[in-house]
Amino acid sequence: MNAVNALDSASDHLGRARELLAEHPVVDGHNDLPWALREKAGYDLDRLDISGDQTGRLHTDLPRLRAGGVGAQFWSVYVRTSMTGDDAVSATLEQIDAVSRLLDRYPGDLARALTADDMERARESGRIASLMGAEGGHSINNSLATLRAFYELGVRYLTLTHNDNVPWADSATDEPGVGGLSAFGREVVREMNRLGMLVDLSHVAATTMRDALETSAAPVIFSHSSSRAVCDHVRNIPDDVLALLPGNGGIAMATFVPKFVLPEAGQWTLAADANLRAHGFDHLDTTPEAMKLHAAFEQANPRPVATAATVADHLDHMREIAGIDHLGIGGDYDGTAFTPSGLDDVAGYPNLLAELLRRGWSESDLAKLTWRNAVRVLRDAESAARHARSLRGPSIATIAELDG
Repeated sequence: MNAVNALDSASDHLGRARELLAEHPVVDGHNDLPWALREKAGYDLDRLDISGDQTGRLHTDLPRLRAGGVGAQFWSVYVRTSMTGDDAVSATLEQIDAVSRLLDRYPGDLARALTADDMERARESGRIASLMGAEGGHSINNSLATLRAFYELGVRYLTLTHNDNVPWADSATDEPGVGGLSAFGREVVREMNRLGMLVDLSHVAATTMRDALETSAAPVIFSHSSSRAVCDHVRNIPDDVLALLPGNGGIAMATFVPKFVLPEAGQWTLAADANLRAHGFDHLDTTPEAMKLHAAFEQANPRPVATAATVADHLDHMREIAGIDHLGIGGDYDGTAFTPSGLDDVAGYPNLLAELLRRGWSESDLAKLTWRNAVRVLRDAESAARHARSLRGPSIATIAELDG
């Protein structure tokens, strides 16, 4: 193929990707805009008005969500694991409030979604279905009543851990604690099943993944994790776990975070994070001051750059192991300092779909990846919850009772 034909082909793939997204938009599993609003503007929505272009300040705004073909977004109501106990609960409530204020401020673009039917109605109305996911079991402060309260406020998944263990579940990036899920951890999963709250296994240890899949009577999700076989990072999903998804009905939503998809980027990030900590910053800090320090480090130490093709490599492998019915997308925008070339922000999803079209993925395959799989998983979780509620009421178990 000559250069002209190659350009024509690339343009054709991108055009087809955009046409497909108009009918089957992206359900993205994880976006940290609420935390970015907290850190960068103290939740002042006038200071960071996402109705306009916020390029250079955020990965996310409404014009770029539209350009990217996003039809549904799980907004992460994450709080750092340094926040514990009642502080973690209060901070999570502040995050939930921030999402609610976004929905109130932009009703023509964002629609509150609590169910799969809500997602479909939002799509039909031309709005972006907005759901919430709480990132880290520390947010519930070992309380099933708090878990239920979050569900009533609209939270539709809980990531069992973030970067540190909780007393009842092990994280991928901490030393083994309880060996996966404790008895109380399994009860958390069962109560989530009863509610219809999705069990999110991103960030958790492989032992926790396996225990949760063994315990859950409803489909699980990985809201933003890629393949460990392609990039050997502990945040990614081992093949044996991916192979369990068809039996569970869940989905793995591939992430774009360079250190999780490109091995060379992982090594570079370790050094860059160490540089941040040496200057008194948290390694997850994306404030202007931290990014200035990152930029200086990058100038002296050029950063390995992932691309849409890098992410497509993960999706190809994950499809081979789990099957097309068990894949999705979870970019982790505004939760990472760096993004792949071509997937620089939320406008980039068409570039990933164009790459997958180039590799021979059908439009039916891509419709499952972008929209159908995620909607089906939430619908199946709702069905499992109806069955569970017919068998039992709310759990009043405590961690002291079950774990001693």
